[in-house]
Amino acid sequence: MRSSKPRSRSKQNRNRSVGNVVNRVFDSSGPEGKVRGTPQQIIEKYNQLARDAQLSNDRIAAENFQQHAEHYLRLLGEAQREQDARREQQERENRERQAERDRERQERQEDASHTAIEPNGFSAVAHEEEQPEVSSMPIVDDDAGLAPPFQPDQPSEAQALKPARKPRAPRKPRAPKPAPTVDAAPEVD
Repeated sequence: MRSSKPRSRSKQNRNRSVGNVVNRVFDSSGPEGKVRGTPQQIIEKYNQLARDAQLSNDRIAAENFQQHAEHYLRLLGEAQREQDARREQQERENRERQAERDRERQERQEDASHTAIEPNGFSAVAHEEEQPEVSSMPIVDDDAGLAPPFQPDQPSEAQALKPARKPRAPRKPRAPKPAPTVDAAPEVD
């Protein structure tokens, strides 16, 4: 049951992280020789060998193959339980993060509703200060030499006069060149 991945000399006595057991390839030395594959493939192979041994009335070999299959079945089951636990943990963390974001969004909305912002962009609190009387202010020329503000919803005159361009049709392929003939070559005097 040695993994097929080579190990360097310095790591021989150290426990390695198991990694993804479900997809990892194992070399299993069984009674009939080596079986290589993922745990699921090894289980299927040993079960097939056990059925073959039962059909040939070899109860001992059949039991041996079944024990090998059971070992990999336990290994696979444990790995799948670990994956499910990790998945549940990630889902729980994601739900907690989402709930936290929802709470923060709700708090921001509540804060925004408490500080009522009026259409002109100033909060209602700023209006409590004394404001100058509008009727006493001098009238100023609105033009002041500036261009009118940009209004994206209305097309400009130049855009309104130009019709939209139609997409061009694809070009035809170039005609093949005529093959030069030997008889048509110009004669030199």
